[in-house]
Amino acid sequence: MGEFVFNTALSGYQEVITDPSYAGQIISFTYPHIGNYGVTPLDDEAPRPHCRGVVVRELSPTPSNWRSHASLESFLIDHEIPGIAGVDTRRLTRHLRRHGAVPGAMGTAHLDELRDAAAHAVGTDDTDFVSGVSTPTPYRRGEGDLHVVAFDYGIKATMVRQLAERFSVTVVPAATSIDEVDELRPSGIFLSNGPGDPAALGKHVDVLRGLVGRYPLFGICLGHQLLASALGATTYKLPFGHHGSNHPVKDLATGRIEITAQNHNYAVAADSLTRAEVSHVNLNDGVIEGLTAPHERCFSVQYHPEAGPGPHDARYLFDRFETLLRTGELSR
Repeated sequence: MGEFVFNTALSGYQEVITDPSYAGQIISFTYPHIGNYGVTPLDDEAPRPHCRGVVVRELSPTPSNWRSHASLESFLIDHEIPGIAGVDTRRLTRHLRRHGAVPGAMGTAHLDELRDAAAHAVGTDDTDFVSGVSTPTPYRRGEGDLHVVAFDYGIKATMVRQLAERFSVTVVPAATSIDEVDELRPSGIFLSNGPGDPAALGKHVDVLRGLVGRYPLFGICLGHQLLASALGATTYKLPFGHHGSNHPVKDLATGRIEITAQNHNYAVAADSLTRAEVSHVNLNDGVIEGLTAPHERCFSVQYHPEAGPGPHDARYLFDRFETLLRTGELSR
């Protein structure tokens, strides 16, 4: 049981499945052939998957790649993640596009039992999934001269690597307090991606209200939504979300178009912004994809510049964060 969503990426299925942002959801891949290059621990974005299940059209029985350690099927079995193959996933996608991301069920039980389970399945609204995916204890990565505290709302391994290439990073639990952050004496704060409804995370927004203006901040995905909430904005649920690695986004300051990786079901409401400006928009549907608040020394994006998987068009944003920490100013 879970909330069904579709992902349009052509590759990177392991990174998608292990992204903690999918907690509470069942992933349907629109690409028809999945599993052909197997899996490797090097591509894990988290120690284990947090999604509720995986749906594919055709599962490759013979993975072939020099990096492969095992098949996708064995990977799902090892992590006890349900999977189903032989589904017309493009038909399922059309259904989700018409009706939105919907709760449902899948399995091998009798049809009546499955119907009953689907009828009682719930979505991701008003639920805190972050506490189930965040690290229980802090850990350190990188050796840079600037120290960044990264709030783990469901942080991806590629995101940590991008930060560690530039900074000394302390990844902390999502429930870390302002006093605990102050004790770490960071140069800046990073707010990670994560699962679920930002409106259900009021206690985390309260912490960020106390950090805004005190430290430079950079947020991605859920971190973007929580930062916007701390700045007084509100969020809403998209009909079927953005899940894939081919979303065009426009940087309003430069006019530059980026092809981006995305994974979110919620977005920031444009008419609720008072303390920040829109910096990026989605060219498919006009959804806010980035915010900037220079006077508060913070900025954020809805998409995934670390791109695991996806194009690397937006990795310059990590450099922009470094410039902010070194100069106190947001570059364009």
